[in-house]
Amino acid sequence: MKALRSIGLMKLVRFLWYGFYAWLIRISLPPVRVLLLRLSGAHVGSDTVTFDVRFANLYHYGFKRLKIGNRCFLGDEVMIDVRGGVTLGDDVTVSNRATIVTHINVGYEDHPLQKFYPTKESPVVIKRGAYIGTGAMILPGVTVGRESVVGAGAVVTKDVPDRVVVAGVPARIIKKL
Repeated sequence: MKALRSIGLMKLVRFLWYGFYAWLIRISLPPVRVLLLRLSGAHVGSDTVTFDVRFANLYHYGFKRLKIGNRCFLGDEVMIDVRGGVTLGDDVTVSNRATIVTHINVGYEDHPLQKFYPTKESPVVIKRGAYIGTGAMILPGVTVGRESVVGAGAVVTKDVPDRVVVAGVPARIIKKL
């Protein structure tokens, strides 16, 4: 009951609707997924392929903060938190099980950590030609530069310059291209 009081009836209805819509996207074939994303307000460029992508926090703003460029590839079990906004430039690849997080929320308003970590949302931008490796995690507010590579399993906590390879936890530059 506390959860319902916290979010309100309209957010509950939006949560249920977008949960259903996200499920519908997941069970559709890749070309139909792109069509459904476009119909719901996302910008998706031409020749983009989305496999089993999971979207989180749709009930806040829907898909209108999701922008995917041309010729992008999003692999299986990619998780995208759309609350803070996500922009993928042209020719971006997000490999299997990568996660893009755009907000922080430690819990209810009376959670003891709220005073230290208030709810915050920040967009993630992944620029043209970047590659996000399997299982990598991109945190809120991060920009990944053009033609950069984020290694498998890396946790990206700060901006990545153009044309570098980053790896590790937290991610750090290991090579310039």
